[in-house]
Amino acid sequence: MSYTPPIAEQRFVLDTVTGIAELAGHAAFAEATPDMVDAILEGAGAIAAGEWAPLNRVGDTNTPKWADGKVTMPPGFKAAYHAYVDGGWGTIDGPTGFGGQGLPHALAFVVLEDLGTANMGFTLCPILTSGAVEALLAHGSDDQRAFYLPKLVTGEWSGTMNLTEPTAGSDVGALRATATPNPDGSYNIKGTKIFITFGEHDLAENIIHLVLARTPGAPAGTRGISLFLVPKIRPDGTENDLRCVSIEHKLGIHASPTAVMSYGDNDACTGHLIGPEMGGMRAMFTMMNNARLNVGLQGVQISERATQQALGYASQRIQSARASGPGAQPVAIIEHPDVRRTLLRMKALTQGARALLYYAAAQVDWNHLGIEGARQRLDLVTPLAKAWGTDVGCEVASLGIQVHGGMGFIEETGAAQHYRDARIAPIYEGTNGIQAADLVGRKLAGDGGSGLAALIADMRAEAKDAGLVALIDAVEGIGQWMLEADVDDRLAGSVPFLTMTSVATAGWLLERQARVAAERLAVGEGDPAFLKAKQASVTFFLAHIVTEALGLAASAKAGAAMLYSLSADELAA
Repeated sequence: MSYTPPIAEQRFVLDTVTGIAELAGHAAFAEATPDMVDAILEGAGAIAAGEWAPLNRVGDTNTPKWADGKVTMPPGFKAAYHAYVDGGWGTIDGPTGFGGQGLPHALAFVVLEDLGTANMGFTLCPILTSGAVEALLAHGSDDQRAFYLPKLVTGEWSGTMNLTEPTAGSDVGALRATATPNPDGSYNIKGTKIFITFGEHDLAENIIHLVLARTPGAPAGTRGISLFLVPKIRPDGTENDLRCVSIEHKLGIHASPTAVMSYGDNDACTGHLIGPEMGGMRAMFTMMNNARLNVGLQGVQISERATQQALGYASQRIQSARASGPGAQPVAIIEHPDVRRTLLRMKALTQGARALLYYAAAQVDWNHLGIEGARQRLDLVTPLAKAWGTDVGCEVASLGIQVHGGMGFIEETGAAQHYRDARIAPIYEGTNGIQAADLVGRKLAGDGGSGLAALIADMRAEAKDAGLVALIDAVEGIGQWMLEADVDDRLAGSVPFLTMTSVATAGWLLERQARVAAERLAVGEGDPAFLKAKQASVTFFLAHIVTEALGLAASAKAGAAMLYSLSADELAA
């Protein structure tokens, strides 16, 4: 199925949620004029629909090929990637000193949304590169930034993040990769990394690997980890001592080569320290937090694509009359109540997730401007955006299959691919359980609840719907309870609490959108069909999604006792 960029929706959310006009009022973002914003939305939609979307099925069925340590991407991918680079689409929010346009991150977010909705697996390449850019900006030396950033910002070179090892997954502190100092100040890197997204490919001239490793004598655990820049091609043009051992065979995202990388097989892999020795975790979290928002956005991407496909199918599939009796005629299934309920749920969840993700992206920009409280708000909403956004992606992709009925289970329709692609997102860049633990640990207990209290105050100042107000009250009450509860009880209720907080935040932002839609309809401004559809989606969200989230309150406060009422052996019985 073709992809239609949701430009009207994106523009509406930029206006009502991110405050794009207010951002443009600051000198740093003065170039983000209305004309510039519109041009970016139109252009990003065009390359996504015209260049990347046609390759979505290609990459799923004609996957990247590994041979002798090299990976060849499917037909058409190299040309589409070069169109992305040549069009400057990777430079939107890049620093102007290194070839970027210096525009708001929220606009770069829209570009990634379009590309990822068109082709989720392919878009993992620029996602990882943006994380490498952030890490070098924050922690790299002047020489490192000057040499590597101009090529990374444009996408001429791509970047990766090398954390996971065969014996060290979410427990990063267990990694065994080593970095031994060389006389010239460089390091000899040695070790194996797995699950390295776009660790090897033929799209870019060079691949810049950011690798976590341990220096001699470094303490065990996360305290002893350092971060190293390890290029595939050294600055002198020679190939580094690293290789792709294999690529994985996966459930989904087939267009993204997931590599097993081996460093230093010949004891000649050159790396350079990024930031201070044993400062790797701090640098890693710079990359990780960038990636977590982008992965949350993948939930929006897959939801949008699955919803568009389900709507298209439901509008064309003729089956059964709504009424019986003489003269009853078969109608498209979009006229049936349960199908309508399903489609409205898909639209409401997609729009709620988009509102939350755009809101998080805006906090990046407000923080860049030095606005008080933006950093704390960004830290708080990042686990919400990553976890709930990707949970929504899985649910909506599953509902998309349901709308197709039995045909949804047939690969040729494409609905199954969305479901397979979506399923990884709750796992990588920190599982959604880890996001929930982060929310009730670092983010809630870490500041004594002040960040959550500030968010609740903002929501209360606007919220009018009775169900939404009740949910906000419940989030506040459970947050207070968690501050007083022991660690196990907090963790036991962390997932339902994250869902409740996410839905409350999304509901708050959606209710604001419905008010703006009503105001525009009242004065005859905008597209009436779009504005009425927006009101319907928000009404459904408040009536159904918010009500469901409110029902999670008991689960959030149930405590850990039930979880440990059985021994491990009894649990497995």
